[in-house]
Amino acid sequence: MVWRTERLVLRMWEPGDVARALDLYGRREVARWLGAAPRVLEGEAEAVALIERFRGRSADPRFGVWAVERRDTGVVAGSVLLVPLPDGGGEVEVGWHFHPDSWGRGFATEAARAAVAKGFADGLAEVRAVVRPGNDPSLAVCRRLGMEPLGRTDRWYGTELEEFVLRAP
Repeated sequence: MVWRTERLVLRMWEPGDVARALDLYGRREVARWLGAAPRVLEGEAEAVALIERFRGRSADPRFGVWAVERRDTGVVAGSVLLVPLPDGGGEVEVGWHFHPDSWGRGFATEAARAAVAKGFADGLAEVRAVVRPGNDPSLAVCRRLGMEPLGRTDRWYGTELEEFVLRAP
């Protein structure tokens, strides 16, 4: 699946994106916000495996982890995801991971807005975001998306997170 926003192309991560995936997820300033035990990718083989995992998250066409490519340069700026949260409770998460060279340009908000719109068009009643406390840029994206803050939870990913919800119009 490929779709476009004003400035971005959202598409599957491809094998040719390995170097950019390694550059993005191999950075401590990105990885520090991800997962219960943040760690950076340490080589090409790990980047290949990551892309395969991302591609596997799209077995159900409603969900996925997509590369976010800038239309003006063709460079992958980051990832946007729309995936079920891991406890099997049925909640769906929107998330974003961007390379530092693409921070502060509104790409995360634009990509997340597109992913949320896709989720609602596919019949989701609501979408959640979970953000590590202190990740002020991602907290700001949640606010720009109009998400309602629900407070802190440790329900997902083995760590305390700020939880947000956005309900379908």
